[in-house]
Amino acid sequence: MAFELPPLPYAYDALGPHMSKETLEYHHDKHHQAYVTNGNKLLEGSGLEGKSLEEVVKGAFGKNAGLFNNAGQHYNHIHFWQWMKPNGGGKSLPGKLQAAVDSDLGGYDKFRADFVAAGTTQFGSGWAWVSVKNGKLEVSKTPNGESPLVSGGAPILGVDVWEHSYYIDYRNARPKYLETWFDNLINWDHVLEMYEAATK
Repeated sequence: MAFELPPLPYAYDALGPHMSKETLEYHHDKHHQAYVTNGNKLLEGSGLEGKSLEEVVKGAFGKNAGLFNNAGQHYNHIHFWQWMKPNGGGKSLPGKLQAAVDSDLGGYDKFRADFVAAGTTQFGSGWAWVSVKNGKLEVSKTPNGESPLVSGGAPILGVDVWEHSYYIDYRNARPKYLETWFDNLINWDHVLEMYEAATK
């Protein structure tokens, strides 16, 4: 199954002032497009052609670094665009999600602090995550293009902490980017969809 770059689910300037049009143009049109282009080249002859994206990511992990890096980042970014929306964020989570955050992550404030800390302390490029693992929510961080998908988790929320995700808008202030992202951009409805799919 060839990788394809999905269109953004909103206009390039829709996430301002928290994420600029320039950032989205570079991040989506250049960086994500490169993962798609390179991933398709590396998929050829890999033995994973015709598999779902999730199967390619899992199948290439630890065996085909080039393919894994590009397929992993393609998977991460497909969801990253969906995890954001104009006028997102805020403390009013859908009820089922709020209940899981309360029981598994110690409530909203602790969850926010732990998630921002995970992204802040990820050395170099990578991601911060919330995933469902063994039926419970957990916060984690991964390097480069890895996700909880390769360690038995089902990601339901992730934030990109590669510099191309924030440097145009925030320069080296990664914690400010993470706090702003959490408070203003998260699409909790999409997080809920992924949570429900992971806990069926």
